[in-house]
Amino acid sequence: METEMNQQQIAEILAKPYAQQLLNGSEPARFAYDGLDGDPRCIPIGFWVEGEQIVIATVPKSAKVAALRKNPKVALTIDTGAFPPKVLLLRGTAELTTVPGVPEGYLVAGHKVMTDEQYPGWVEGVKALYDEMVLITITLTWAKLLDFETTIPKAVEDLIKEKSAS
Repeated sequence: METEMNQQQIAEILAKPYAQQLLNGSEPARFAYDGLDGDPRCIPIGFWVEGEQIVIATVPKSAKVAALRKNPKVALTIDTGAFPPKVLLLRGTAELTTVPGVPEGYLVAGHKVMTDEQYPGWVEGVKALYDEMVLITITLTWAKLLDFETTIPKAVEDLIKEKSAS
């Protein structure tokens, strides 16, 4: 099984229309990492894209920050609930940076999930709450897009080939 790809391969996948739809849509990412106890965690979380990196901002004292300092390997899934599903699977390595205030990307990512009427009050509350945030910048090492039109999971593809041969 291929576990790493070069940056050009990843960029080609991220440039596909369905991948762009998922990266720029309102669906949260499902963010997976290993907790400090060694058990896996998977949480829905807002994100934004900077070039070919995925960025998340969080509270400096969050459990995920401590866990990522110990083990920076992560996985993300961004998907639609519609049929046929569109699924972007990503793996990478997280780098943590503490920044003052609230990053603009965090505000843009938040706006994706709320109405224009809700947004100003949310921004005001967020800016009053956070003196600083930690940016979790994920450099991707692997990506796969499943659109169930041109790409499907390999096991399903193998099963179809097997059934067609018999």
